[in-house]
Amino acid sequence: MAVAGPGRTAPATVRLADRTWCEVAALDRARAVALLPVGAVEAHGPHLPLGTDGILAEAMAEAAARRLAARGLVPLLLPTLPYTAAPFAEAFPGTLSVPPAAIAAIVAGIGRALADWGVPVLAVANAHLDPAHLSSLHAAAEELRAEGRPAVAFPDLTRKPWALRLGDEFRSGACHAGRFEGSIVLAARPDLVRDDVRCSLPENPSSLSRAIRAGLTTFAEAGGPDAYFGAPAEATREEGEATIEVLGEILEEAVVEAMG
Repeated sequence: MAVAGPGRTAPATVRLADRTWCEVAALDRARAVALLPVGAVEAHGPHLPLGTDGILAEAMAEAAARRLAARGLVPLLLPTLPYTAAPFAEAFPGTLSVPPAAIAAIVAGIGRALADWGVPVLAVANAHLDPAHLSSLHAAAEELRAEGRPAVAFPDLTRKPWALRLGDEFRSGACHAGRFEGSIVLAARPDLVRDDVRCSLPENPSSLSRAIRAGLTTFAEAGGPDAYFGAPAEATREEGEATIEVLGEILEEAVVEAMG
């Protein structure tokens, strides 16, 4: 964080990658909350970019950062971790799926590094819901909790109470590259939405959550041959803006709970 001088105000949110080590050393690290957006490089229909999950996670982290700053905390926004396990989509060109154990090790390692230089809380912002990926984040969180530092906030959006707050499409499980995700990308990065394609896509009501419970393992098996589920044509920027705020509230609440 830039050191405040005459006529200069320190920013509420500190973007770690933009700072020097000297500026980070000047932080009030006892009040810092590190926010780690975790995404994926994965097929999201013919209308949304491969990096959609990273866009969602960044929007979630930034919304939470504003709320945490209002509480007098120091939000420390880490660079987005873009790669993870994405086996459901790995048959689609462009998807880059890596072993879950590798991601668990990286996230746990980031947490330890933060704790070593005095940051007491790591909050994981995530909207990539592949079971293999979620298992890696839970494994990293449990490993850090067992070690006792840092405190970890990881609200798994597939679980209660968080899932109940994210709209009908999300709760149905037909929510990959549909109205839910499309709305957020329209709000955060409209330049990356292929809108003419999006508006022409028919609704796909197939539920990924039901497919997962049935033991299916790919988008094609789950009824998504074009790598989308839900109603992309119904997405709106206004819904995306509202959903981002809800995601920010969820991460803020998880941080407060983790801090005890």
